[in-house]
Amino acid sequence: MFALIGVSIWATGYIGVVPAIRLLIEQPAAGINAWFIATLFDAYFGFLWFWLWIAYKETGVFARLGWLVALLLAGNIGMAVYMLIQLYKLPPNAKPKDLLLRRA
Repeated sequence: MFALIGVSIWATGYIGVVPAIRLLIEQPAAGINAWFIATLFDAYFGFLWFWLWIAYKETGVFARLGWLVALLLAGNIGMAVYMLIQLYKLPPNAKPKDLLLRRA
């Protein structure tokens, strides 16, 4: 959390959010700005938080590492695939805890 706040403050020191969006719209080839980097931080922290839940749910080291690689390479697509697999495995009368908690 502190890293995300820090990178947001850093990016704002270079260019505000609204001017960064305006620059992106007016000059898409202008290059990378500070908010691009801040957005990457935000996305990858989200992927890592999701992976922590996967690491809790999965008991095998190879499954945990495989899903980490999948999330870091595919991002939201990897997250969606994992969730679809988990939902497919649920019985028809499943409760939210059956999805969220590790199976016995």
